[in-house]
Amino acid sequence: MSHFHIIIAGAGCAGLSLLTRLLQSGRFSDKRILLVDKASKTANDRTWCFWEKGEGFFEPIVYKSWDHLWLHAPGYSQLHDIRPYRYKMIRGQDFYQYCFNIIARHKNVTVEYGIIENISSNTVSIGAYYHTADFVFNSILFEKPRLKNNQYYLLQHFKGWVIETTRPAFDPRQATLMDFRINQQGGTSFVYVMPFTETRALVEYTVFSEKLLDDYDKVLEDYIHVDFTIIEVEFGVIPMTNYPFQPADGNTVNIGTAGGQTKASSGYTFRFIQKQSQLLVNNLVQHGTPFPLVKQPRRFRWYDGTLLNILYHNKLPGAYIFTELFKNNRATDVLKFLDNETTVMEEMKIIGVLPKKVFIGAALQQLW
Repeated sequence: MSHFHIIIAGAGCAGLSLLTRLLQSGRFSDKRILLVDKASKTANDRTWCFWEKGEGFFEPIVYKSWDHLWLHAPGYSQLHDIRPYRYKMIRGQDFYQYCFNIIARHKNVTVEYGIIENISSNTVSIGAYYHTADFVFNSILFEKPRLKNNQYYLLQHFKGWVIETTRPAFDPRQATLMDFRINQQGGTSFVYVMPFTETRALVEYTVFSEKLLDDYDKVLEDYIHVDFTIIEVEFGVIPMTNYPFQPADGNTVNIGTAGGQTKASSGYTFRFIQKQSQLLVNNLVQHGTPFPLVKQPRRFRWYDGTLLNILYHNKLPGAYIFTELFKNNRATDVLKFLDNETTVMEEMKIIGVLPKKVFIGAALQQLW
């Protein structure tokens, strides 16, 4: 057993975002910090895409960004100017290397590899031994949540290829946020395209549904209409749920998806992790404790639950809902809404373009 001031359980996006912010603040050099994960992070195993105004904390490793996004649906194609936002991409390998380079410069940080079996209050159990800390920050989901009435658990699952084409096929100034012009039988489905050059891009097939698919490759093959070579492959699964994750248990604070930082209606997580991480660092600097934890206004979880209700019960196609939102609102307003940063008046205008009977009925169900 060893005692630390801070233990961070999980070296994924949430754990590393928090730790690098702690270290870069320059205020924790006298604190013993432990980072624990089951294995080292070296592979380019994922890509994070998000929108943001100005330069963010991880700006040095933004691989590519765009300020014009296409949205396609049957009978509708529109190029949206999202300025002052930019849609940014960070590659997993760059993120891990950047964070661990910072960690390596701080001798007060211990990195340990092993399977975390349990976290109880301020104790982290790893196999036959355990560590304690003043505060534990946990990003590990140990089990699927046990849902109650009007709580839903869908999966956002995706497979992406970084491809190189034999001839120019992309405009690197414009990305495709959602292309719904594919089969929707398996659930809300779309392809998004992040072009790096005229001949290289990330093309990703995404589905919102209860179960994973057997084959993702055929959709990608049918979608890409030019000769190409696959350079890299990525696959991921993100939970989309309105389950109210417990923000803390004693001196253990849950972060990332385990702390409810995945947007239930869209699956976007990166920006919410950054907001939570900065809040925790600010609290620790100012108060010596991560508390109080600031919760998002409850109405946003209500909105998310309403959409999940509609998607889960197949009341409206997800492709129709997202298309109507972007078609009848400014894209910047929709992005602000998906960031949980709008006012009630702005939200009524944005949501008001959707079928009122269906949405009001689902919203009332979620209230009960």
